[in-house]
Amino acid sequence: MPPADGPGLPVTFRPRRSRVVLLAVGVAMLVTLTVIALILDRLAAGERASFIATGLLALAVMWLLARPHVTADADGVTVVNLTRSRRLEWAEIIAVNLRSGDPWVYLDLADGTSLPAMGIQPGIARAQAVRDAAALRSLAERYGTGRADGPDAG
Repeated sequence: MPPADGPGLPVTFRPRRSRVVLLAVGVAMLVTLTVIALILDRLAAGERASFIATGLLALAVMWLLARPHVTADADGVTVVNLTRSRRLEWAEIIAVNLRSGDPWVYLDLADGTSLPAMGIQPGIARAQAVRDAAALRSLAERYGTGRADGPDAG
């Protein structure tokens, strides 16, 4: 019988520290390039605009890198990676894996494929990622057909 413990629903897992660092760096780059564009008096209007546009582009890239998350609710899981989002029913998730050396959690699916869930990644907060992977595994076992896999994930 699946365990009754685990987080309540809905719950969102995301790499919080990485997100804060990425967004802070993006804002800092935008501010720095904007200040440079405004204080350099030898720059033409187009050059100033290109400095600011470069800062905006850098912020957009950092936002894109900070986007991944995994949201679980009573009906299933939504996995949001860099540029794609996928909705899964609980029954589609066979296993939740976070093995040593994995850059993020992988979900083994009933159709025989594996889906990376970049919203749970060990990066700079390994202990939190392991806890999040264990919590998602617990939810998959409770609501779907999940099974535990991987030595580091729980």
